[in-house]
Amino acid sequence: MLKVILHAPNLIMPFCEPARELRIQNSPLWLHQRTLLAPYVTREMELKQGERLQPSREPTIVYRDNLFFDEFYIKAFMEEALRLKRPVRAAFRADDPAFREHSLPLSTSYTPAGSLYLADLWYYPNGPVAGAEPLVIDMQAREIGYYHVPTYMADQSGDLVFQVPLRSMLAIDSWVHVFIADMVFSQFARGARFEKRLNEDLGFKLKILGKAIFEGRQVLECSELVKVGKGCVIDPSAVIHGPTIIGDNVTINAGAVIENCVVGNNVNVSQDVQLMLSVVGDGAFLPFRTALFMTTVMENSMVAQNTCLQMCVVGRNTFIGAGSTFTDYNLIPAPIRARDGNGRLSISNRPVLGGCVGHNCRIGSGMIIYPARTIESDVVLAASAERRVIDRDITFDQSDHHKLKLSHLHQTPYHKKSKAEVESW
Repeated sequence: MLKVILHAPNLIMPFCEPARELRIQNSPLWLHQRTLLAPYVTREMELKQGERLQPSREPTIVYRDNLFFDEFYIKAFMEEALRLKRPVRAAFRADDPAFREHSLPLSTSYTPAGSLYLADLWYYPNGPVAGAEPLVIDMQAREIGYYHVPTYMADQSGDLVFQVPLRSMLAIDSWVHVFIADMVFSQFARGARFEKRLNEDLGFKLKILGKAIFEGRQVLECSELVKVGKGCVIDPSAVIHGPTIIGDNVTINAGAVIENCVVGNNVNVSQDVQLMLSVVGDGAFLPFRTALFMTTVMENSMVAQNTCLQMCVVGRNTFIGAGSTFTDYNLIPAPIRARDGNGRLSISNRPVLGGCVGHNCRIGSGMIIYPARTIESDVVLAASAERRVIDRDITFDQSDHHKLKLSHLHQTPYHKKSKAEVESW
């Protein structure tokens, strides 16, 4: 089968990078797509913007490279497409709770078609032709609570919920979709699938209980639920609950607590670090008392001591100073707005949401960032009397390094053109 990859032209802000290069579940999106489609294809080709696909009679799967999907969705899609033996295009019902609540807000990639929304994923049994019919795959959403709101903080108090799909697919058009893909459609979904199997498969339940008894551990700490790579050093006092995946050569020090996380290779987790429902990229460093809740930290980044990140996304090669706080809730219950795929501020449909920091940023100590604010790649923010509270998006042009005599020492790989222009002045 031939695989044809269509490029999504828009850069995802504040990363200044196309979606295909961003990491989801600690893997570049393009590699994640290739891995899941490998069982179905024998060769691939890429079409850039404006290029035309040559006629072919070969079975073909076509998709846009900003799509995130998991193995369960793509398996169901391919099985149904092969059974139908006619051209089909992935579609979602407008009333599908997971799509309505999490995929559609802030998105620009879906095509409305009556009560359906069409995604950029096609299957052609005899080569690309016009007139593919919609193929709706039920995402099998489950309502799962994740946050409790006291009565004095909102007009609607109680548990906030996610619509967690057992089969996941969405287009990455905004940084918020990176959060949704990593947290709701991956971390929460993995836990939901585990609970479902535990309730339905007696043999699986007995296997886990037997392994926990054999190892002398609690069920959530046994090796069936906590997968540890090679060369890891883990202090006996650390608490690790599954389902959790830990990569190779990871150091976890005394008092650390890790629950339902993905931790990459060569990560250093220091004393008393708290990680919950988070994804930590390769080479990251988390000094003592760092706290991450439902947060993505991409590769080679550092979040310094006593810093708390909730529902945030942090790019690669970024430093966030000690004692910084990313707030995630409006004190007055006004809707939280975020940038959509066109760069416009739109309702995020998230009552609780942290901020986003791009790649290669340097954020000083003691900063306070308001909900859903973004800091563009290559930005330096030094804490000062004038700027310690970030209440609006920060662009590269507003970076503090432009004012410094030694600004040439700060490399700006995601703004090479801007740097060249500054030097030419």
